[in-house]
Order: sequence, then structure tokens, then C-alpha cells
Amino acid sequence: MSQRLLYNGNFLTMAADSSSADSVLIDRGRIKALGSEAQCRAAATGAEETNLLGQTVVPGFIDPHGHFPDSGFLALHRVDLSPPPLGSCSKMDHVLERLREKARETEPGDWVVGAMLNPAELAEKRFPTRDELDTVSREHPVWLFHVSGHAGVANSTALEFREVNSRSGDPKGGKFGRNPLTGELDGLCEGMSAMGTMGDSEFQITYEKFLSAFSHAADEYLDHGVTLAQNAWATKKLLGYFGKIANESQQTIDVMVLPAGFLEPRLTAGDLDIPLPRQDTGVFLGPRKIFIDGSFHLQTACLTKPYFRPYNGDPTHRCELSVSHKQMVARIGKLHDLGFQCHIHANGDAAADRALDAIEEGQKGNRREDHRHTLIHSQNLREDQLDRMAASGVSVSFFPAHLHFFGDFHSSVTFGPDRVRTMCPTRWAEERGIRFTIHNDAQVTPTRPLHLIWCAVNRQSLSGKVIGKEQAVSPLRALRAHTIDAAWQVFQEHDRGSIEIGKRADFAVLSGNPLIDPANIHKIRVEETIVLGKTCNRSKEK
Repeated sequence: MSQRLLYNGNFLTMAADSSSADSVLIDRGRIKALGSEAQCRAAATGAEETNLLGQTVVPGFIDPHGHFPDSGFLALHRVDLSPPPLGSCSKMDHVLERLREKARETEPGDWVVGAMLNPAELAEKRFPTRDELDTVSREHPVWLFHVSGHAGVANSTALEFREVNSRSGDPKGGKFGRNPLTGELDGLCEGMSAMGTMGDSEFQITYEKFLSAFSHAADEYLDHGVTLAQNAWATKKLLGYFGKIANESQQTIDVMVLPAGFLEPRLTAGDLDIPLPRQDTGVFLGPRKIFIDGSFHLQTACLTKPYFRPYNGDPTHRCELSVSHKQMVARIGKLHDLGFQCHIHANGDAAADRALDAIEEGQKGNRREDHRHTLIHSQNLREDQLDRMAASGVSVSFFPAHLHFFGDFHSSVTFGPDRVRTMCPTRWAEERGIRFTIHNDAQVTPTRPLHLIWCAVNRQSLSGKVIGKEQAVSPLRALRAHTIDAAWQVFQEHDRGSIEIGKRADFAVLSGNPLIDPANIHKIRVEETIVLGKTCNRSKEK
């Protein structure tokens, strides 16, 4: 049966007029009619019928920035070292014992890889050392990803793989940690350049492991109403994996893949010798990704004002940019001139300055009226920067889940209690008419759209502290940031993101209305996820 009638519901359409409807008619995966039940029945021909019993329906959630299928890597192939409330590693002993358990069940010579390590939340407030990881195993290379993905720590066997030793110099933009007394490497690899291939999200992931992780992550995302996932940094190897899986079989979830910017123009020219997804496979390429700075957790995000409590004891520490104005103009300008949209990792406001300078320079030489270049994270944007963004058509994707999971840390260490109030300045962006989105950056925080919306509306930390109430947005604005504005930000608004005639019938059926009780949005469940008119996931709590 090609038609399906959903009636007796509360459809929040996310259309420009903020309209609602009680019924939708779907025909071959697309919305044919919406409005009253009578209107939709009049257009129906032998439709399968579903009584929604008054449930609220929103467009399927769109991930504006994440790293699909990293959550599958974590669940199936890595050791989860998350601290509470997401995990149980609150002390160094917990970390080391979890790794020893994994080593005992792993063949000698095979890697033991951990992820989600957050030293700031351990009782010891530090990374494990190389020597400590050597007590886990010397028969296995042991490598741990920091929660930010911008650093890691290795045992001696993994450092041998990395081909570094005490005589190795620090790479540009990175650093190898050293014992201050002996000068020997302590296992820390800070920054993408220091990690090398060990910093790739797919490190030690075979295609077979990728397949299982893809399936696991797809189920998780669909459980939470996400119908378009994103991988926001795909190297050559990972691109090949996505191309292969897309061309081999139809997937249950659509995925937008953002190739690393340095792969162009060879990628488009077909010079990489990897399979790329064919049209209409559900996996497709999106903007090109560029990095400017690092992580607030590591104090490698680049600021114009010093960190509140610098790790290195230098009261002027704000992390200097490792990429010059000229270099950034060249990187962004190349992609801009080739016609690509850029998604630019710029955590700190100094990094955002460099990105905006480069975009404005690119526009001078080659004006594009609708480029939609986007700053990613940009947690401490200033008002003058938002003014520039509004004037130059630059968008931004914010990370309000950071306020919940790490807000207390940012208040006491990163920004201090005053500056933290304007972290994630969604209200300032809204006041200037900037179409922004919100993201989880999975696996940094898990993909949970309704919890993320709650974070943007309530800005409540783990301790219960409200951080910058004046920057909070309404439930409707936050919902739009995860649906229609998320679609718009990646040039998909013609096809998805709102419930309108002609668009994909991708919906999340909710247990409650997120517009009614802002304080409890995070308690709402996704009861059913519908993709192209077909139910692909139902709540296990139903």
C-alpha cells in the first residue's frame, strides 16, 4: 500500500507560518496532504490508517554536527571511560581496571582502545601516564581518546607505533607530553598533529567493524527520532567506508558525510581511488570541514582573553593560533572558490575571528550570495562577531549540551562565573536574525535531541546551576534549530526539516508536546520514528 494516513495527532510542522495540523496523508514516502482529518481523507485512496491518539508529531530530527557512527565504535569496539552521569569512571583506578578487563579478552598484539576519557572529572584531575598504561599491558598497544577527540594518551607500545621518542620534536599545532624531570615521553599526544592517524575517529576500525557500528548507531539515532545523521570529519579511509556501505545496501538512516577540506580538489576530481556513494543511496556528501583550534577542556581553544584558571600557570594563557591569517584565507578561499560550503571548527572567539576574516576575504574576490559557511561550536562568540556574521551570511551551530555536562567546569576553570554566562550565545544570535542550529557532537555527548533542546531552553548544569538565563531561547526556537534550520544550514530545506506538502515523510512521534512544559522537555520520549512514511522504530517503553 503506497498511502498512509496519520490522523488525530498534533503535528508541529516547523513551517514558516508555525502552523499545526491534526492529520497527514503520505503517498510513496512524501507528504501529499496535511490539515484536518476530513481534508486528508478526501485526498486518500485506500490508505493505511494510523490513529495517533493525540500524540505530538514533529519533523524527524536532523543532526547538524556529529560523528556518526562513533557511538557504535564506542559501544561495540572500544572501552567506554565516561565519568558520571554517562559512565562510571570517576577515579584513575576505574580507568585502568576497565582497560585491563579489555586487555584480558583481547589477543596479544591487538589494540586496546578507550574513549571518552575526561581527566577533569577524575578524582586525580589528570591523564593516566605512559607508565600506568604499561601496567595495563605491554603485549597490546593501548590508546585512549580524550572526550574532546583532540588529544589522547598512549602506552609505550602505542608510542612505538606512532614512531615518536624522547628526541622527537613537537609537531606544529600539537605537543607530546613529557616527564618534566627526565624529558621522556609521558604518553600524552595533544592536538591532531601529535596524534597522527591515531586521532582519526576510525582508528583501528576495519570495514567489518564499521558495518556493525553503523547498524548499532543507526538504531540508536532512530530510537531518538533522528532521521538524518552526520559525520563531520571524514578522511579518505572513512569516506571509502561510507561509499562502500552505501553502494552495497540500502540503509535505515540517511547520513550526510563531511569530507576533510584538505582532500579537495582531488576528491571531486576522482583522484582518491575510493568508492563514493551513488545518488539516492541515502548517504551523501555535504560541506567540507576545516579545523582552526582545539578544545576548551584542553585549553587549546583559542581565546582573545585569557583562561580563567590556566593549566600551565601562565595568567596570560589564551592559546595562540597555530594557523596564520594567510594560511586560513588560502584554505577557506580554495573551498569557497570551488563552490563548496565550509563547516569550520572554531571553538574560541580568536579562532572565530580568523574564520570570519578569511570568509570576508573570500567574498571580496568571489562573492557568493548564499554560501552558508558555518562556524561549528563557537561557544564564546562576541556580539561584534555576531554582527559580522549577520552581515556576511555566516551561520553557526552551537553546543548547548556542553552547558549541561561541562558547565560547572567551564564556570570554575575555563571562563569563570561571569564570562560563562554568555557561553553558547543563542539569544544574541536569534536577536540578529542568524539561523543557528544546536548539536550534540556525538560522541562527545550522546545524540539525544529532546535533551539537547531542553539544554538550549533551560541552560542547566549538572549541579543544577542555570548558566546565563538571558541567553536561553524558547522551546519552539530550539525545536526549529534541530529540524528546519538544521536542514537549511546544509541546503536540505527543500526536502526535509518541516512537515509540508511534497517533502519527505520523516517524523518523530513524541509522548508529549515540547512547547507546553519547558522545564520537562527532556522527559519526553520518542514513541515512534517514521522514515519516508514507514515506521522504522518504536519506543521499547510503549
